[in-house]
Amino acid sequence: MNIYIFADMEGISGVSGSDFVRLDGLFYQDGRRFYTMDINVCIDACFKAGADAVIVRDGHGSGNNLLWSELDPRAEVIQGNSGSTRLPGIKGCSAIILLGYHAMAGTTNALLEHTYSSTSIQNMWLNGERVGEFAIDSTIAAEYGIPTIMVSGDDKVCEEAKNWIPEIVTCQVKTGLTCQGARLLSRETAHKLIREKTIEAIESINRIKAPVINKPVKLKKEYVERHQIHIGNNVKMIDGHTIEITSNSLEEALLIG
Repeated sequence: MNIYIFADMEGISGVSGSDFVRLDGLFYQDGRRFYTMDINVCIDACFKAGADAVIVRDGHGSGNNLLWSELDPRAEVIQGNSGSTRLPGIKGCSAIILLGYHAMAGTTNALLEHTYSSTSIQNMWLNGERVGEFAIDSTIAAEYGIPTIMVSGDDKVCEEAKNWIPEIVTCQVKTGLTCQGARLLSRETAHKLIREKTIEAIESINRIKAPVINKPVKLKKEYVERHQIHIGNNVKMIDGHTIEITSNSLEEALLIG
């Protein structure tokens, strides 16, 4: 049994604002340590629950955030640019865990809410339903036949995940107060929760189903500013800020534009 961990920084325990997740942030180095610690707790719990191998994808920004020298040596890690593949190396895995996620753009009182880019993307819709990174990434995993079994982050992303995959195990390590503030669990409590929820999720693999999406998919992207893009057979302009991509692959559609 191989487990894939796709990790983002905004929902990591101890992170309470942009200064922890941006390269120029005052607390970015602390954020990197908190990120690596949460990932290590999750890796250890995966092996305790019977995993044969664990693959970690550093999924925040450039993909070069976790501290490789401090990562649990039993896991493999994918860092840097992965090109046209959102989830490189996921084929053959039994399940995926989305660790440290955040709510979709526009979610009230959610910590660091956005959808892929807080500066360029206003909203996204998948087959007419407004979605965030959780729904899209879990659906891309589903295109490989792989269920998303756990998410960690604030209360808002946990609720969002339950609405998309009712059976999913959620791990709430903080409560969002504003976009730039949160009520945090202690490090010890948060890590204990991540460990317990990871084991629970792996023990629940057989009852958690991958979401099924009608094909072809229609992914609509609303940009903050006017966006220049080549309009082709599978891409149409809705208005000056919005395009709609039609594709048989959500992963492919995500990377257009």
